[in-house]
Amino acid sequence: MTNDTLAEIGPRDLILLQARIANPTASSRELSEILKEEYGISLSHNHVNTLLREMETEGLFRKTVVPRRTLFKHYVFRIAFHYPNFRDHWEDCYDTLVEDPHVLMFFNADHKYRWQLITQFRSTEQMDEWVTAFFEDHGEVIDEFETTSVHNLHKFKTDAAIFDDLITETEEGQEYLERRGDLGPDAETDAAENGATEIE
Repeated sequence: MTNDTLAEIGPRDLILLQARIANPTASSRELSEILKEEYGISLSHNHVNTLLREMETEGLFRKTVVPRRTLFKHYVFRIAFHYPNFRDHWEDCYDTLVEDPHVLMFFNADHKYRWQLITQFRSTEQMDEWVTAFFEDHGEVIDEFETTSVHNLHKFKTDAAIFDDLITETEEGQEYLERRGDLGPDAETDAAENGATEIE
């Protein structure tokens, strides 16, 4: 999804997405009732269903299954490149990491360790064997490789409340949050600074 796509999402749809995240097991009928009671938004459960399907198709959210965190040990890997070999070998290395089932998250960073990964393995021994095999296959593109064990994963989720930051950026969104009773003075000030018109 691009920034342009995000700009096209109205406050009502952001609130629907927020309601879905806050109530992941709710039926479309229950979501319809939540929207009506909390925000004064009238949508049939069929329309709610259609909107959620469209959002998923457009990549606005994904349905994922996250296993119980105690089933796996988690690690952070940081990779710095050996640039003389980068052009010839980065693609194979990249594809391996994207496709590997042990990689939970793979992202670019803006310092020496340009690729960073959050990984999951059943044991430290399994992780060590994976790293050895990875170096055997892709060592020519790696300058440095750093591993950090994540001992306690205290939180791994997106809270529905984060969408308030987006919803307050428009006047319509502020009105919805006022109906819910959650738009305080700080939020109104932030919204005004972001260019939204404050509601009288």
